[in-house]
Amino acid sequence: MSKILIIEDEVSIADLEKDYLELSGFEVETENEGDRGLERALSEKFDLFILDLMLPKTDGFEICKQIRAEKNTPIILVSAKKDDIDKIRGLGLGADDYITKPFSPSELVARVKAHMARYERLIGSSGKENEIIEIRDLKIDRTARRVYLGEEEKVFTTKEFDLLAFLMENPNKVYTKEELFREIWDMESIGDIATVTVHIKKIREKIEESTAKPQYIETIWGVGYRFKL
Repeated sequence: MSKILIIEDEVSIADLEKDYLELSGFEVETENEGDRGLERALSEKFDLFILDLMLPKTDGFEICKQIRAEKNTPIILVSAKKDDIDKIRGLGLGADDYITKPFSPSELVARVKAHMARYERLIGSSGKENEIIEIRDLKIDRTARRVYLGEEEKVFTTKEFDLLAFLMENPNKVYTKEELFREIWDMESIGDIATVTVHIKKIREKIEESTAKPQYIETIWGVGYRFKL
């Protein structure tokens, strides 16, 4: 059974999320303080994290940052803040999704299932020969989900890896933001395509010598993005 950690200071909201997720077959733990939630997130095995941004002692941004530095586990941020800057900051720190309060519990469950299913598909390929994609100095191991630039390994979030892998598997083809969002996030009707722009930016920071003059992922103005051979 997949195990989820909810870090939410409003007990009524945490309990509601927990009830709906348990009805959907997940094992759920909750924490109401940021520092305790972070401690458990780093020391215990969970399959997905749901983080509120406004938490006592340690906020959701810091928790997200520290989790992502050590784990590729999916992270969903939840907040009453509707400002794009908070969404961009959260995604930039490595979150896989951002939900604005108020939201329906069924929407949360749908997003959790979508992220969990994709993550399980991508890590469930053990026993097979590793699938390697290599273009110039950039190499990705699809099976082990690792990225190398030259001899240096780069740490990627789940969605950053998915997006880079998809573009590398389809070089010289231009994709719109909408096409990339549908392909990588599987949630056309409930997502935000600004997520694509944020993730492209983070990928470039990790693989490009100069983000102003990218050698791998090109922006085709007015259209979308292309991975250049």
